[in-house]
Amino acid sequence: MTITKKVFSIMLLSSAIISCSTQHKEINPIDQLYNQMTQEERIAQLHGIHLEQFFNDSNQLDTNKCKALLSNGVGHFSQFAVTQRKTPDQLRDMVEQMQQWLIHNTPNGIPALFHEEVLSGIASYEATVYPQQIGLACSFNPELAEKKTYQTATSLRKIGGCLALSPMVDIIRNPSFNRLEESYGEDAYLSSVMGVAFVKGLQHDDLSNGIAACTKHFLGYGGGGNAEEKELIEEILMPHETIIRLANSKVIMTGYHAIRDTKCVANTYIQKSILRDYLHFDGLTVSDYGSIDQLSEKDAIHRAAAAINAGNDVDFPDGDSYRYLQEAIQQKLVKQETLESAVKRVLKLKKELGLLNKKEQFGASGHIQFDTPEERQTAYQLASQSVVMLRNNGVLPIKESKKIALVGPNANSMWAMLGDYSYHSMRYFWQLELEDDMHPHIVSLKEGLTNKLPQGFSLQYSRGCDWTEKVETIIEDAGDERAAYMKSIQNRKIDSGEEANADEAIRLAVQSDVIIAAMGENVILCGENRDRLHLRLPGEQEQFVEKLIATGKPVVLILFGGRAQVISGIAEKCAAIIQAWYPGEEGGNALADILYGNISPSGKLSVSYPAQELHEPICYNYGLNNDPRIAYPFGYGLSYTTFKYDHLQMENQASILTDRFNVSCEITNTGSVAADEIVQLYLSPIDHPEHFKPIQLQGFKRVSLQPGETKEVHFAVSPHQFSYYNNGEWTIDRGKYQIKIGASSSDIRLSGEIELIGEPQKMPLRTNYFAE
Repeated sequence: MTITKKVFSIMLLSSAIISCSTQHKEINPIDQLYNQMTQEERIAQLHGIHLEQFFNDSNQLDTNKCKALLSNGVGHFSQFAVTQRKTPDQLRDMVEQMQQWLIHNTPNGIPALFHEEVLSGIASYEATVYPQQIGLACSFNPELAEKKTYQTATSLRKIGGCLALSPMVDIIRNPSFNRLEESYGEDAYLSSVMGVAFVKGLQHDDLSNGIAACTKHFLGYGGGGNAEEKELIEEILMPHETIIRLANSKVIMTGYHAIRDTKCVANTYIQKSILRDYLHFDGLTVSDYGSIDQLSEKDAIHRAAAAINAGNDVDFPDGDSYRYLQEAIQQKLVKQETLESAVKRVLKLKKELGLLNKKEQFGASGHIQFDTPEERQTAYQLASQSVVMLRNNGVLPIKESKKIALVGPNANSMWAMLGDYSYHSMRYFWQLELEDDMHPHIVSLKEGLTNKLPQGFSLQYSRGCDWTEKVETIIEDAGDERAAYMKSIQNRKIDSGEEANADEAIRLAVQSDVIIAAMGENVILCGENRDRLHLRLPGEQEQFVEKLIATGKPVVLILFGGRAQVISGIAEKCAAIIQAWYPGEEGGNALADILYGNISPSGKLSVSYPAQELHEPICYNYGLNNDPRIAYPFGYGLSYTTFKYDHLQMENQASILTDRFNVSCEITNTGSVAADEIVQLYLSPIDHPEHFKPIQLQGFKRVSLQPGETKEVHFAVSPHQFSYYNNGEWTIDRGKYQIKIGASSSDIRLSGEIELIGEPQKMPLRTNYFAE
C-alpha cells in the first residue's frame, strides 16, 4: 500500500469513527445479552426440559431441584401442559413460579419459552377440542380456521405458553399414511391457504400478545421428500414458503425422515440451501423430539455437531445431544460462530414474544376459564362444515317421524371425536392415562342425537360390535423414540366400557325405520407411531355392516377416523355415507343437526378418497378422472340442495405483467334448503403442458345461499399462479391456459380460455400465491 493510500484509509476510518460517535449508534440488545452470558448459559438456551419434575404434589416449586438442574437457565419447557392433569389456574401458577425463579436466580435472568401442541386446540386439561386438521381442511374456510387459532393463542397465553408446535403442513398423498389426519390433505394450494390462516390466528400479528407458530415437518414428511426437485419446490415446499413469507412464521421443525439419504435434522440442503438461502428464513429451527439422537454419528458430541452445523438451532425435547456442544467446540467440530447464531435466534424470538421485558406476570390474573361458550361455538361451526356427505339416496335428512337404531363402536364414545395430538389421545397413548369426557365436555353422537331428537322420533342404541376383536395396532420403530418403550407394553385395545352384542343390535335394526351405523378407527388404530396393515374397516366392522344391510332397512354409514377408509363393496348398498373424520368436542351436536336436517352438509374432500387399498402417492392433480382407484374425487361433497353455476366472466387475454385479472361467475341455490357451496377454481395448461400438472386448484370460496338466492363470486387471479419452477428460478410464460370453475376437481361446471401475453418473466421467488 502506498503512503497516499494509507493516509486515505486512515481518513476513511477516522470519518467512520466520527460518524459512529455522532450518530450514537445503539448496541443491539441481543448482542449485548449474548456477550454477558457464560458459555454454559448459551448452550442451555438450545435445549429444553420438562416442567412437572420441578413441582411437588401441592404444585409448589422445588427450588433445590431448580438450583441443581437450572443454574444456567434453560431455553424451553417442553409440552408443559399435556404431560400432567392440571387446571388452567394451576398451570398458570406453575409457569409463573418457574419464570420468576429463572429471572431472580440465574445469571442473566432469562425467562424460558413454554411450548405445547395446539393442532386441534391446546393439548391441555379442560381446553377446547376442535376438529382434527384433515376434517378442518374439508371446511375450505380459512376465516373460521383463523378464528379458531386466535382463540387457541389467547387461551395459551393466559397460562403462560408462548410457542405452539403446530401446524403440521406436510402434503400427504399416500392414503394409508398413519399421520395423514394431522395434515390438510394432498393439495399444496389448500394446505397453504389453511396453514397461513392457522399461523395468522396464532401469532395475532403481534407476537407480544400472540403465540409463535412452529410449522412442521420440514421438508416432505409423509412421502413428499421423495419427490423430484420440481414437485418438491412447487408443491411440497409451498405451505412452508407461504407461511414464512405471508404469515411471518418464526419457527420451523424438521422431520424424522431423510432427504437425499440424509436425515432432515442434519441436512444442509434443506436447512441452509432451501430454508435460509432460498426462502431467506431468519427464524428458529428446532428438531423433532429425539431426532438428533437418531443420527448415525458415533456419539452425542458428533450428533450435536452434525445437527447444528447443518442449521438446526434447538435440540428438543431435553437437549440430550446439545448438552455436549462445548465438547464439540473444543474438538473443533463446531465453530463458536455457529453456536452464537443459534443462541441469538432463540434470544431474538424471546424478545419478540416480550419475554425479555421486565415482567411481573407471565399469565392472566384471576380465574382462567378454558372452553368458553365462544370457543365451543367455533368448534361446532367447524365440525358442521368439515363433515362430508359422500352418498345419499334420499334417506337424509331424517325428516318424518322415524324409529332410529343407532349402532356401532363409534356411536357412544368420545374416541370418535378425538384425533391424535388432542389432550386425551396424547395422555392415553404416551402416558397410559385415561381422561374423562367432561374436561372439556365431549359430545358423543348418541348424546347429540338424543338431545336434538325431534318430536315423534324414537332412538334406540346398541353397540353391536367393537372396533376390533383382537389387537390390530402395529407400533412403528420410526419417529418418536418413546415409541420403542410403548412397543413393549402396547398390546392393548381401547376398552369401551360397553358390551358389544351383535344379536341385540340386529334386533333393534330390524324394528327400526332407519339404521345409523357409526364405524371407523380410533386413536390407537391410527396416529403417530401406530398403524394397521390395511385401510378397510377394522376388526369385524364390515361384516357387521353387511348384517345391517341384510335387514333391508336403510343404513346411514358414518365413518370416523383420521384417514379415508376403503368401503367399496358395502358403500353401494348403504343408503347414505358420511365421512365425519374426528370432529372434535361438538361433533355429536354437529352430526345430529346434519342428520336431522337442521343444517345441510357442506364439507368437500381434501383428499382423493380411495376405492381400493393404496400405499403409494396419489393426487387429483396427477390427472385422475375416471381412475378406478378413486371412489370420490378431491373437492367432492354432497348437499341437501342443488346449485347452478352460470355466467362465467373473464378476460380472454391478460398481460404477464398485470397484478391480477378477474374471473367471476354466478351461483344459485336451486333447491329448497339453505346451504353453503364451495366454489373451486382450477387451472389447466393448454400450451406448455410439460411444465404443469393437468389440473391444479388455484382458488376457492365458501358461499352461503338461501333457497333461490343467487350470488356472484369473484376471483382476482395473479399471473404468478401460472408460474413454474425450473433450474432454480420461476418463469411465467406467455401462452394459453384454461380456467375451470367446479364443484369438485372432476365436476367442472364452467370453463374459459385465457392467453397470457408479453415477454416471459423470470423471478427468484413468487410474490402472489393465492387468488383473492
